[in-house]
Amino acid sequence: MAFTVPTQLNAEINELISHYPVKRSASLMVLHALQEHLGFISQEAIEWTAAKLGLQPINVLELVTFYPMFRQAPVGKFHFKVCRTLSCALGGSHELYKHLCDKLGLDAHGHGAQTTKDGKFTVEFVECLAGCGTAPVMMVNDDFHENVSVQKAEEIVAQCK
Repeated sequence: MAFTVPTQLNAEINELISHYPVKRSASLMVLHALQEHLGFISQEAIEWTAAKLGLQPINVLELVTFYPMFRQAPVGKFHFKVCRTLSCALGGSHELYKHLCDKLGLDAHGHGAQTTKDGKFTVEFVECLAGCGTAPVMMVNDDFHENVSVQKAEEIVAQCK
């Protein structure tokens, strides 16, 4: 089955591209639009984007693998991103990450995003979330949480159920 983009999304992407003097410059915006609609960037979406922008697939793959906001696999309904950089690590983010993994039945020593078997929760250690002064910080989907203790994490998980 060939990869297709819905007509409305294709129109939105065409509109995005029209704002740039060179199609390639719209790459990140196109990828954001695709991920917002599809949930992640598949190999087929990479190839479609490359063709749409007159690029080679490797040019798009480089972006998808470089920027941590792009996903190449589906994530759970609730995507927990725990900051692991210095301020958060000193503030307890490693303990927070381990606690979330243990609570949700995931491997705290695993690498990359991990999703529960029911597909409801994904937990991921990520680079800086720009909340160094209120460490440790994490995001759940688009919601930013500061000074996250284990107890506060428990409350956040409970709200997601």
